[in-house]
Amino acid sequence: MSQPVPPPNQPYDAQPQGGNPFAGQQPGAPFGGQQPGAPFGGGPAPFTPAPPARNNIALGLGAGVVAAVVGALVYGLILGNTDYQIGYLAVGVGFLVGFAASKLGGANPAVTVVSALLSIGAVYIGQLVGVSIALSDVAHESATSIFFDHFGILTDAYSEGAGFKDYLFLALGAVGAVAGAKKAA
Repeated sequence: MSQPVPPPNQPYDAQPQGGNPFAGQQPGAPFGGQQPGAPFGGGPAPFTPAPPARNNIALGLGAGVVAAVVGALVYGLILGNTDYQIGYLAVGVGFLVGFAASKLGGANPAVTVVSALLSIGAVYIGQLVGVSIALSDVAHESATSIFFDHFGILTDAYSEGAGFKDYLFLALGAVGAVAGAKKAA
């Protein structure tokens, strides 16, 4: 006996008799030859993502310096415009510095110590920026010219007027840096 000839241009010409188009599949494999757990045909991924940069002390300290500069500017702007020192801001500046430095520099104790020192400097510079912003209204001069042109006078005036609270905020910045470093590691 001869088999019936299918009509021309039919998409299922090569289909086995019996009408089951899935007859060649393995049981339990819903998508034919695809590997389980691998999307779109299986096999290894075309590329592997680069691991995050960690344990690079120089990169960590660079990130800490950048975070200290940004933190000092933000702290100084808030301090100069509100005329209030806020302890949470000092801790936040330190946390930012410690977290950024340790995220890239790793859990090295030197990174933690340097980030604490950087945060003390950032809080100090932030306080000077805040004082220069506050003095700009009184002196009728821009805050940048007070900060850069009269830096020596500004630091002398700050040192004479600094009290326990100012030094406490410097210490809070260091505590925040240590906390940020521990959180990142």
